Amino acid sequence: MVSIPAKPYDFALKPERAALLIIDMQRDFVEPGGFGEALGNDVNLLRGSIEPLRALLAAARQAGLFIMHTREGHKPDLSDLHETKRVRGKGKVTIGDEGPMGRILIIGEPGHDIIPELYPIAGEPVIDKPGKGAFYNTDLADIVAWQGIAQLIVCGVTTEVCVHTTVREANDRGIECLVLSDCTASYFPEFHEAALKMVAAQGGIFGWVSDSESVIAALAAPAEPATS
Repeated sequence: MVSIPAKPYDFALKPERAALLIIDMQRDFVEPGGFGEALGNDVNLLRGSIEPLRALLAAARQAGLFIMHTREGHKPDLSDLHETKRVRGKGKVTIGDEGPMGRILIIGEPGHDIIPELYPIAGEPVIDKPGKGAFYNTDLADIVAWQGIAQLIVCGVTTEVCVHTTVREANDRGIECLVLSDCTASYFPEFHEAALKMVAAQGGIFGWVSDSESVIAALAAPAEPATS
């Protein structure tokens, strides 16, 4: 067990039962010229999370932590896309249409893939999810069970949407979540701050909030003996 400074109180990390979950760091969301920018968003607000997350990912790999990545997207025939999601937003283009980096949010298209800075390596599962939450209509719950995972260090974008939905889903499954403030981001900074406050509110109603430096230090520190 390793203690990590966090809100609302220190998080007792159990590396052998923990995993790093990186949510939706996809080209269409994060890179200039992608779908996110085409919608009028400032992608630099998301890109600030890349370097802290890259350092964390390297430390997690060095420590032997189990690592998972997610991508939001749909099958090319759109058979897993609800009509309500397709039409929501009322934009000029929508899911499945041609976008700046191929068909928007379609598995296998360039924009759907994870950015090169954080690209998965062998042994790191990539979970393609058709919804906001990483547990919905995916095999994440099975992977968590097979690996004996009881804790998730949650990073990625956006804080108030896919990150928050996944943390809520995990919380309802009895999984402890540590959300990292500098490794998550939103196109709307006020939403990012509010989402983090919601996680740690009322004694940690959904989990804990910390930062990458604290986790990196903990992963490099000798473990404390567990107490009964």
